[in-house]
Amino acid sequence: MKFEIFKFNSVTSTNDIAISLIKEKKKESGCIFAEVQTKGRGTHGKRWISKKGNFFGSIFFPLKDDYPPFNEFFVISPIIVSEIIEKFCVGKKISFKWPNDLLINGKKICGILQEIVTLNKNKFLIIGIGINVISSPDINIEYKATNILKETKKKPHINEIINLMISSYEKFFVNLSSYNFVNFKKKAEIMADNQKTVLL
Repeated sequence: MKFEIFKFNSVTSTNDIAISLIKEKKKESGCIFAEVQTKGRGTHGKRWISKKGNFFGSIFFPLKDDYPPFNEFFVISPIIVSEIIEKFCVGKKISFKWPNDLLINGKKICGILQEIVTLNKNKFLIIGIGINVISSPDINIEYKATNILKETKKKPHINEIINLMISSYEKFFVNLSSYNFVNFKKKAEIMADNQKTVLL
């Protein structure tokens, strides 16, 4: 699968744009990236603070019969994204807090929001990904936030992250014939924050 790229300066949220591209433009798959989100959102309607310089993107594609089901992507996506973050944060401990947060040394660095859209009985999965690159939102949550620059003293270019994101998901679908959910689940359980078991 090849993902068409859509770049924007400012959007309400990249997931909103994905919904529009699917329903109005009849796009089947793609990657959306924006410099700023004015109404970024997380799970349960929580606000995702979207400061310029951080990474905001969404990937979308149809859930075909021979693709993994929606619930398995709750494990697949954190593994794929964690491997991207690892390329910039070499040697840092990345953990997975079920169902959608990635942490470095117990501090949140990434959030993932997955949504399903149905069009003409076809289901599409939208994977919204926010990565703290140069700043961390100061919000009152159960754990603190961090960013790549703070952890490594290096500032990756957003285009580097975009290219890795696209190539990583394209590689996943190219190798779909060898996909084994058990392997992803084991990785997620090893990464799980406080060693909590991931159950699906």
